[in-house]
Amino acid sequence: MNLASIISPHLPFLRRYARALSGSQRSGDAYVAATLEAIIDDPSLIGEHDARVDLYRVFQAIWSTAHIESRPQDEEGLAAKAQSRLRALTPPARQALLLTALETFTVEEAGRILGVSSDQVEQWVEQARADIENQIRARVLIIEDEPLIAFDLSDIVESLGHQVVATADTADKAVRAAQNLRPDLILADIQLANGTSGISAVNEILSSFSVPVIFITAFPDRLLTGERPEPTFLITKPYLDHVVGAAVSQAMFFETTAEPV
Repeated sequence: MNLASIISPHLPFLRRYARALSGSQRSGDAYVAATLEAIIDDPSLIGEHDARVDLYRVFQAIWSTAHIESRPQDEEGLAAKAQSRLRALTPPARQALLLTALETFTVEEAGRILGVSSDQVEQWVEQARADIENQIRARVLIIEDEPLIAFDLSDIVESLGHQVVATADTADKAVRAAQNLRPDLILADIQLANGTSGISAVNEILSSFSVPVIFITAFPDRLLTGERPEPTFLITKPYLDHVVGAAVSQAMFFETTAEPV
């Protein structure tokens, strides 16, 4: 199997991690590009057995040393505030939480990526969670057409101390709820009742005001295409409660504004 075939399935998720870590699609993609250049220069950096861990490990080494930055004019408003808050949370804690919660690596794998012990990863994750828990509580809109899933997501959100202000099972209902209630955070599926689209609903909402969005979907390939701006937070169904909880907490902590998709 050639190198491209080995790493290409993991690239959309590395780009997701890079966006979440940097707070900017432009900056995140710059780090991913630098990672690929390093691998092309030295293919031995990637093994077939643990290619995903190796890929993230190479990225992490570049992230720690390259200091590739987005141009200041690329980040305004909430995006600039996101960068400020990202810097406030110690980098190792942020990276450990994103790797284990968003990217679902084990603490052992995250330790290999970060070059530390599993115990150190666990300490950093706990530190990050404690920092995040001290942040603002959110008013949340859930866009989901499966009642049981909507109920479960509501339970997760409320267990974190946030308030679910509305649920919507179609795009039209979602847009009306968002315009009337102005939530602080949106959790959205992409395939809704009556054949409507959560992507379209989110795009229309974001054309009116800025709000962080977490997509929770069984069809991540429809968003991780590399052909258009992609969401910072994307969770694949079936999801784990702690993954949703971590994404909600991070989205509110970073106040990362989802770009229209």
